[in-house]
Amino acid sequence: MEHALKRFGRAARWWWTRHVTRQLDEARLRETMQLVAPHEVDKPLVRVGGEGDGGYLLPDDLDGIVACFSPGVAETADFESALAGRGIPSFMIDASVERAPVSGPMFDFEPLFLGRETGGQTISLPDWVHRKAPSAGDLLLQMDIEGAEWDVLETAPSALLRRFRIMVIEFHSLHRLPRPLEHARMRRVFETLAAGHVCVHVHGNNASKQVRVAGLDLPKTAEFTFIRRDRVQIGPPVTGLPHPLDRPNRPYLPDIRLPSVWGGPQD
Repeated sequence: MEHALKRFGRAARWWWTRHVTRQLDEARLRETMQLVAPHEVDKPLVRVGGEGDGGYLLPDDLDGIVACFSPGVAETADFESALAGRGIPSFMIDASVERAPVSGPMFDFEPLFLGRETGGQTISLPDWVHRKAPSAGDLLLQMDIEGAEWDVLETAPSALLRRFRIMVIEFHSLHRLPRPLEHARMRRVFETLAAGHVCVHVHGNNASKQVRVAGLDLPKTAEFTFIRRDRVQIGPPVTGLPHPLDRPNRPYLPDIRLPSVWGGPQD
């Protein structure tokens, strides 16, 4: 029994070193990050929502979008309210709150979490869209679900994702990207997104600090804006972020300085 425990301990230490503490080299990390690197497009960015947390930069291509799907409800709904002013209704879910901060005919709220599959208090993205979306027309996705986005996007059908003309996704735990086990999963998600959409903007969330890993200062959390490839002409990589329309999520803290592969000034 003692020898078996020792063998198990050695195997566990090998696995931990191999998959958790070991990090990818910088070249491989940059290659993966390039999949969601922001590019210039032939549509300017506009700010939709408030001046702080809850406001996002989108390409000015909102005409004709029939609905927004917005999982994760915060204390404010400036983004959804701004869309309502453009005639775009929002479907919202979040089981951590009793009600949405806005109400009215342009807003639909259910106390559910978004996840990998439907069951209990959780609904999958395909089931939610099937239940709520109009039968035709492009959609918009604004997702901030505290890390569950990896599960949701890893299992979402590519055909469903292509129905979203624009997607704003807050990715969490990005500082774990150099870890081989988590890198493989994150790369699969990035490859799925890049197949049908191009990233046009990245903004680091300064509510969390950056972490120095694999030679780069990575934000723990960042907001990525994507647009479907058939909607734009794609130009060169973006440089010089933050964008003039960006605002810090926490106004009393300095904004995040992104690595150059994601449009920032530093490496």
